Amino acid sequence: MAKATKKKPKRSTKKSPSARGSAGLGKSLVIVESPAKAKTINKYLGGNFVVKASMGHIRDLPTRNPKGVKDPIPGVDLENDFAPTYEPLTSRKKLLVELRKFARSAPEVFLATDLDREGEAIAWHLAEALGLDPKKTHRVIFNEITKNAITEAFAHPQGIDMNKVNAQQARRILDRIVGYQVSPLLWRKVAGGLSAGRVQSVAVRLIVERQQEIDAFIPDEYWKIGAVFTPDPAAAAGLGNKWKQFLAKRNAKGEGPTRLQQQDWIVEHGAFVGELAKVDGERFKPESLPDVLPLANALGVYVENWNAWRDTGVKYPATNRVVVLGRVGEDAPPFVVRKLTHKDVLNRPYAPFTTATLQQSASVQLRFPTRRTMRIAQQLYEGIKIPDEGQVGLITYMRTDSRNLSGQAVSDVRDMIRQMFGDKYVPEKANVFASGERAQQAHEAIRPTDPNRTPQLLKNTLTTEQFMLYALIWRRFVACQMTPAIWKVTEADIVAETPAGEATFRAMGRKLIFDGHFRVSGIP
Repeated sequence: MAKATKKKPKRSTKKSPSARGSAGLGKSLVIVESPAKAKTINKYLGGNFVVKASMGHIRDLPTRNPKGVKDPIPGVDLENDFAPTYEPLTSRKKLLVELRKFARSAPEVFLATDLDREGEAIAWHLAEALGLDPKKTHRVIFNEITKNAITEAFAHPQGIDMNKVNAQQARRILDRIVGYQVSPLLWRKVAGGLSAGRVQSVAVRLIVERQQEIDAFIPDEYWKIGAVFTPDPAAAAGLGNKWKQFLAKRNAKGEGPTRLQQQDWIVEHGAFVGELAKVDGERFKPESLPDVLPLANALGVYVENWNAWRDTGVKYPATNRVVVLGRVGEDAPPFVVRKLTHKDVLNRPYAPFTTATLQQSASVQLRFPTRRTMRIAQQLYEGIKIPDEGQVGLITYMRTDSRNLSGQAVSDVRDMIRQMFGDKYVPEKANVFASGERAQQAHEAIRPTDPNRTPQLLKNTLTTEQFMLYALIWRRFVACQMTPAIWKVTEADIVAETPAGEATFRAMGRKLIFDGHFRVSGIP
């Protein structure tokens, strides 16, 4: 008779949560803000380190007073030098327990949060909330998440900069004081749920004052006389008829040719535009139509079309627009080119991006709102998984007001420009850009960590929005270390003798003779 036996259950190979949580105990602890940053940094550190993310701030001022306390500003003692009281964020309490466990067993703790005021404050809050021993606690900062930058930062750790911490605390406390007293006013007078703080309040004041200036502005009436010239007098009559036919064209919306389309037509037909600049040696600045028509008649112009309309886009007298079209009759005085000059004009590249200029360019060129721009830039800074390289930080720190560039970065990009475009695109000396007077210049401008990672190489790795922003940053950085573009500018003074005096029209044109940095930044 067969004997029944019970099979032993298979032992699970999965680690329990507690076992997984204990992995890395006894190693040096590195704390950063985000998991993406932790993943990138972990790639460059050896097996003696464990990297954890604080998920941003771990404590803050309380949102409300304890029961029975009626202070006007929760967490801020207005009677005692605005002393703040902090409490752990509810969503971070479990994380704090885990971090304390790792910190207790770690021989050293490295706080590797961002290098700005906010990052310094997070590092200080971590040290305070975790009760870290100052003797084994170090602050490490780096401008880019690359192997060299990480190695250098951990080789030269430092202490927490309390000046930065206090600056952040002052901003946070001021935000709380203003916000908690202004926001209720908004709820009563405007709409519920709105908030105001140190930034919004000042911004609204600036907007109101600017609008008051606009409302008080009284526009001046002004007129211009322009003409289309051709160097071939015999072709003038026929060209004039073609020009009128071109201007009469309308698209599906009933709109005539745009300025760009008009300019293209003029160039295609070998003509050019001039504007009346002087009459009898004086600057031409008519203030009314009666000042214009007699002079137009003296130039032999016969009015053929009168077009007046009101621009509904604005609400001021400047909305009244008048365009008078005419032709030059046979009795017009001769027009003679009195002066013709040629000169080369250099167009120098823009400085590399700061936070403000990056946000502006992304808004104009990519139609990205500020929040979207900074979110994507944060992703590029913290690291993207690149084939054959792993997690890599693609740009330097994106919160900066400095235009400075490291010597190594400039050397690398100059070498790349020379190899990619040739010696004539590399200036004899590196381009240097001054920062604003109020710039703190604590770190570099925004740039790629490696210029050899061209946008095209990363196109299939990045998301569409990451690619667009990275390409914008890469082009700006590479172009800033290239030679100027050169325009050949031609200026002509075209003069006609009239009963009202000598009338001088001024025409100007330009031709690109060397593209320089436009090779990367694009021709405007």
